[in-house]
Amino acid sequence: MWYVYFPQLHDGDVYVGSTNDLRRRFESHQSGYVASTKAHLPVALKTYIAVETEASARQLERYFKTGSGKAFASSDSGEPSAADDQRMLSV
Repeated sequence: MWYVYFPQLHDGDVYVGSTNDLRRRFESHQSGYVASTKAHLPVALKTYIAVETEASARQLERYFKTGSGKAFASSDSGEPSAADDQRMLSV
């Protein structure tokens, strides 16, 4: 199982990453071992998505790092629009 995960940083930003060991990777973030997030501690796991393959996880991670992916991930409603559904289906 692979995971795309979204830790919320101390400054409110949300990081996007992927891993096959969510617990270990999140502990690495919390301990300051990840260069991208160590200046933004503490971090809290906002949510994650479980997928079957590394390829799927990497593809979703890339999507969530795009402008539309960031907008989808940070939408207040939590309800995807029809356009969001279509983009997710093409991932």
